[in-house]
Amino acid sequence: MTRFHAHNRSTAVLTATSEQVWAVLTDPELIVRFTPNLKRIDVRGDRWTWHLTRIPVLSAAVEPSFTEVMTYDEPRRIEFRHDPARSDEQAGVDGEYLLRPVPDGTEVTIDLSIWVELPLPRLLRPAVETVMATVVAGMGLRFGQHVRRHLEPAGAGRVG
Repeated sequence: MTRFHAHNRSTAVLTATSEQVWAVLTDPELIVRFTPNLKRIDVRGDRWTWHLTRIPVLSAAVEPSFTEVMTYDEPRRIEFRHDPARSDEQAGVDGEYLLRPVPDGTEVTIDLSIWVELPLPRLLRPAVETVMATVVAGMGLRFGQHVRRHLEPAGAGRVG
């Protein structure tokens, strides 16, 4: 097995209060509804287990499930780290959401790093990680569009 990585950081300004954005980002049902390739999230206290659909990666396919330890600093920061007790999982995510009030609403930044272990040689790292980055960016774009539609009047937001 080889461990592959992808990283994504993006920022947007939403014309919604920090409290409204916080409510979306801490609601597993809305996150599932808004995130492509996400089947469900099981919540047990501060542990969220994410179950994704089957995603093709070159000659392999992955249908990852991974458990995140969630830490909250309401209404400014949501941190998620892969649960170190879940060494049996072949994928994980580490990152954070940062929320900052601005004159027009709330600036939201997400910074996350994803890893997955696949039965592929290290030689394929550039190709696999390019595919991973593309999939992650697409999921993030669609998630952001859904959140914006949920929180804002048509066309009111802007991406920074």
